[in-house]
Amino acid sequence: MAAIGQMGQFPLEQWFYEMPPVTRWWTVATVATSVLVQCHIVTPFQLFYSFRTVYTKSQYWRLVSTFLYFGPLNLDLLFHVFFLQRYSRLLEESSGRSSAQFAWLIVYAMTSLLVLSPFLSLPFLGTALSSSLVYIWARRNPEARLSFLGLLVFTAPYLPWVLMGFSIVVHKEVPKDELCGVVVGHLWYFFNDVYPPLHGGHRPFDPPRWWRRLFEAVEDEPRPTDANLNPEFAVAAAPEVR
Repeated sequence: MAAIGQMGQFPLEQWFYEMPPVTRWWTVATVATSVLVQCHIVTPFQLFYSFRTVYTKSQYWRLVSTFLYFGPLNLDLLFHVFFLQRYSRLLEESSGRSSAQFAWLIVYAMTSLLVLSPFLSLPFLGTALSSSLVYIWARRNPEARLSFLGLLVFTAPYLPWVLMGFSIVVHKEVPKDELCGVVVGHLWYFFNDVYPPLHGGHRPFDPPRWWRRLFEAVEDEPRPTDANLNPEFAVAAAPEVR
């Protein structure tokens, strides 16, 4: 019966349910936000982050919506969604059974970018957040070989810089948001991967116990058996990108 249910799923549905939870809902919220803007239900002016608007007019939804809008429905949006879900998914899957560590990374990155945003005049921070995740994954997979548009082959640590170069060519300006994301991502990478071995295993950026318990309580609830999962799920995090 499980095999029949799996065969009955549409490819898009199968792709959706195979994503880990944080990545899944971030991807859905990103696409949904662009659809709402395209349908003129909301406007970009209601979504961007502004310190004055948030804290003097109590428009607190902007603290989240700024990370969800990547632009109108077009090829550029598909490009962003692809990189968002791919590298977010790879990081979340590599964080282990619990999503607590990855969710804490998202909270750290969002908070850091919100602090930096007023100094750099960055009203939308989705690209910066995505860039942070790409940078962290790239530094953790230094031997992975990637190809960009089938023309350029390089190892993973060069990926953020290749993407920035592509942005400069397309948009004719230095991508401040991607640079900001690299800085935030590097701090996380340093204090989680470089710093601990040099300081007796101390990990200053690890989530607190109450945060882990919160996720453990949710994840201990009954869930579908592994028989309903795509057997290719286990190899989805393979480092080779083509």
